[in-house]
Amino acid sequence: MAEAAHPVRQTRRITVGSVPIGDGAPVSIQSMTNTDSADPEATLAQIRSLAALGCQIVRVTLPHRRAVGAFRRVCAESPIPVIADIHFQARLAVAAIEAGADGIRINPGNIGGPKALRQVAEAARTAGVPIRVGVNSGSLEEDLLRKHGHPTAQALCESALRHCRGLEDLGFQAIKVSIKASDVATTVQANRLFAAATDYPLHLGVTEAGTPARGTVKSAVGIGALLLEGIGDTLRVSLTAPPEEEIRVALRILEAVGLRQAEPDIVSCPTCGRTTVDLIDLVNRVEDELLRIRRSGGRIALRRIAIMGCVVNGPGEAREADLGIACDHTGGVLFRHGSVVRRLAREALLTGLLDEIRRNTAFPPSEMPAPPAPDGGSAATVC
Repeated sequence: MAEAAHPVRQTRRITVGSVPIGDGAPVSIQSMTNTDSADPEATLAQIRSLAALGCQIVRVTLPHRRAVGAFRRVCAESPIPVIADIHFQARLAVAAIEAGADGIRINPGNIGGPKALRQVAEAARTAGVPIRVGVNSGSLEEDLLRKHGHPTAQALCESALRHCRGLEDLGFQAIKVSIKASDVATTVQANRLFAAATDYPLHLGVTEAGTPARGTVKSAVGIGALLLEGIGDTLRVSLTAPPEEEIRVALRILEAVGLRQAEPDIVSCPTCGRTTVDLIDLVNRVEDELLRIRRSGGRIALRRIAIMGCVVNGPGEAREADLGIACDHTGGVLFRHGSVVRRLAREALLTGLLDEIRRNTAFPPSEMPAPPAPDGGSAATVC
């Protein structure tokens, strides 16, 4: 992995369960369950699925008192730290902390006033858990809306600083802050302003980003821009999609800015009239197998895999890849670091590449996954 060339913002250190945040700790990935919070089986199943993909912290909403019992079990059995998402009811925040939450997320502006905020801060201090101050453009205080006219970056930053001061006045400083808007430019500027004014860790995200196609782009631009400036300590990609998709996108954002390499980088050409194989399907199948390997606990000792549609784009343009294939009208060649290893028939392109990937993978004992079989055919068919 290339060295990250961007600066790193110095922040104070907090911990969420076993995950360190800030002060040079790696940027961690977070998501949120969308199951019924009163159903611990479904919630835990989704958390385990998220954790297997690389999620490191999970947020679970606690909308009513009836969910507290289930939340207690979730906290006890979750493989990753659990943050309780609380709105409007300080008593629920206290109950979540007592049930074992590793952190809580509140909007101090809607938690019920100074007395209620004090109750939450005291419970969190006693339990030794941090509070995430969440500021969103859709829930900005009325006086700030009147002052700024609409949810500007300055208004969002001012709101976050105000809420931090409120907790500081109560003697509480184990704080993480998130400042989000559905507008990318507003989100980026608000976080820049806050980062320049304080050393509290920041949780990044573009709220209500939308569908995977739209939300991935908005999140990559907004979160990626801040990470490249050294701003950001945790992140969530908010998508109108299963939460597992959020983890995949989050990992790719971190890979793109040089902060993570969770799996090999796949380099593939955009295809053109020279392409005579179904390269899109081939790449998708390889990505699916990498995911299967990851879920099985395998560790792939390859930094970059190239899948090229013609001899013009590979092996030459992909000579930096550890492993790759370059296709032609009869099949293709398998190459390592730009040097051809052998030719592959068209029907052996997928299996030949996957066999090489597995040879470079270490699995836990008895965890070797079976090779994938394409729909309606053998594992050798790719086009």
